Amino acid sequence: MSAENFLERTRINAMRRNDVLPVEIRELADKDINKFEMNAIPLRINNRCVITSRPRGIVPEWRMSRIVWRHLADYNKLSGVQRAMWG
Repeated sequence: MSAENFLERTRINAMRRNDVLPVEIRELADKDINKFEMNAIPLRINNRCVITSRPRGIVPEWRMSRIVWRHLADYNKLSGVQRAMWG
C-alpha cells in the first residue's frame, strides 16, 4: 500500500513543506495527507522474520530473526554460514 501511494504522498508532502506557496494551499495539503490510510505511511513498514513473524533481531541478509537463523546455522541448513572456531 505504501508503494501504491508513494508518488501522491510525495507530491502532497512537497506542497506542505513549500514556504513559497500560500498558507491556504499548505493547509489543504495538510488535510489531504490526513486522508491517507495509516498503512500507506512508509514508516509503518518494518522487517519481520519470514518464519516466525518476530519483529526484533532480524538478520537482514536472510530476513530471519536471530533465533531462527542461529538454529538453522547450527544444523547446517544455511549455505555459506560456518560456526566460529578457535582454540
